[in-house]
Amino acid sequence: MKIVIIGGVGGGMSAAARARRLSEDAEIVVLDRGEHVSFAGCGLPYHVGGEVPEDGLLVQTPASLQASLALDVRPRHDVVGLDTDARTLTVRTPAGEEQVDYDALLLSPGARAVRPPVPGLDSPRVRTLRTIADATALRSAVDAGARRAVVLGAGFIGLEAAEALASQGLDVTLVELAPHPLPPLEPELGALVADELRRLGVTVRTGVAATAVTHGADHDVVALGDGGRVEADVVVLAVGVRPDTDVFAEAGILVERGAIVVDERGRTSADGVWAIGDATVATDAVTGDRRPVALAGPASRAGRLVADQILRPGTARPLPTALATAVVRVGGLTAATTGANRDALTRAGVDHRTVHLHPAHHVGWFPGAEQIHLVVHVAAQDGRVLGAQAVGRAGVDKRIDVLATAIRAGFTADDLVDLDLAYAPPFGAPKDPVNLAGMVASNVLDGTLRLWYPEDVDDALETALVLDVRSQGEFDAGHLPGSLLVPHTELRERLDEVVTAAAGRPVRVLCGSGVRSHIAHRVLEQAGLDSASLSGGMLTLRAALDARGADLIVTPEPATAG
Repeated sequence: MKIVIIGGVGGGMSAAARARRLSEDAEIVVLDRGEHVSFAGCGLPYHVGGEVPEDGLLVQTPASLQASLALDVRPRHDVVGLDTDARTLTVRTPAGEEQVDYDALLLSPGARAVRPPVPGLDSPRVRTLRTIADATALRSAVDAGARRAVVLGAGFIGLEAAEALASQGLDVTLVELAPHPLPPLEPELGALVADELRRLGVTVRTGVAATAVTHGADHDVVALGDGGRVEADVVVLAVGVRPDTDVFAEAGILVERGAIVVDERGRTSADGVWAIGDATVATDAVTGDRRPVALAGPASRAGRLVADQILRPGTARPLPTALATAVVRVGGLTAATTGANRDALTRAGVDHRTVHLHPAHHVGWFPGAEQIHLVVHVAAQDGRVLGAQAVGRAGVDKRIDVLATAIRAGFTADDLVDLDLAYAPPFGAPKDPVNLAGMVASNVLDGTLRLWYPEDVDDALETALVLDVRSQGEFDAGHLPGSLLVPHTELRERLDEVVTAAAGRPVRVLCGSGVRSHIAHRVLEQAGLDSASLSGGMLTLRAALDARGADLIVTPEPATAG
């Protein structure tokens, strides 16, 4: 059998290596238009930031792949035509065009950077960050004395590029059309990422897009939709990617919004042709939404599975649906996500409940405890875990990985409570943050806990008594207007005062993170009051208000000597 793979790097090379391990007899040819067929694409921003040398990005070479796996790897081979009936490819090579035949064809072309119709993007100072050449060019600009950078797009690549450039001393402006950086994050978590970017010295411009890039003799000027103008020695274009599938669509391969349609076996609409990775349509495991998922992990694992489909179809496992689990470092913070967020669940019509927690990543009494800001969504009907996000300085990736596993396994909130996770003081707690998320969600589902949310704050201030159960000092540091302070330890003795102040209205309770207000809610509900506890407390509320640009928190003016 002659297996031809179009595209190397993660997915294509994973498939090629697996195919060789399954068959010593197969002829395996890998065609890639680029110079490098096996490199660490996810490491490119870290090369720009000086953390990874260029040779550290190279995983394998054609020579090493030939020596170890007997693969025929051909860089600078660009596939420009496909005849699925004749099973032949037209390939543009340094020596001219040639025809390559195949018995089985695997398409792993990846994605290319989106280039919006913005005048001036053809400036030589505008760079993408998709290849080693891109990273080397950006690193060279830094070494040559670039002082100002504009990064267009605050997704994963945009954030990593902004951090890398800021770490090299550049004045960086990050521009994002969405209301907050890392748009898949919930707004209250995205606000924390924005704060960290500002701490790094990055100017964050959200809710606005670039409208033009004007090329000058010694620098460019990026014009923004709000009238702003930012000078730049280098511009990084990171507004997204699109599947690189034009040649295959022209050959009759079925595509959906530019992405190759595949079945659960990775098969395309053409006989003998499979496809994987960023260029394919993936089905969301939670919502059923169909879209490409441009992540290295799923592409690499799909390559292995499709090699099995080609060579061991009788026992090969189907490709899994997508969770899109992802993680990114932003300065001292880690931000991670898995499954569906609130917007995706709402669009899909999935009835769900959301809980916010702010636990320490290990027991608070052991030195070095850091707070994790955790959001978990569960199904209202059966408590299945649907999605989770977290931001913090330690322990974030571990919890999101556990929750990603829980989603894949179909676990419920109750299952999270029962997970037996490793505990020692430097690593966790007897009730791990994942266990706590299950406990809070279970309380919500069985009615023990009723929540209200930051988006309800205007209605609460207008129609309810807002009861603040923090300490006097916390209250003085910032509170909602018109709220009544009754520390939770005094609530039972002052219950009549609360009843009088409520005057028949609902009571909406809040504290710092949601723990004390849950205690207060139980007291109030059992006293017959219409009560609810603010999800995530003032920590979540402040971040949510920052994300929407609202200024509701009252902070008393400091007393002056007179």
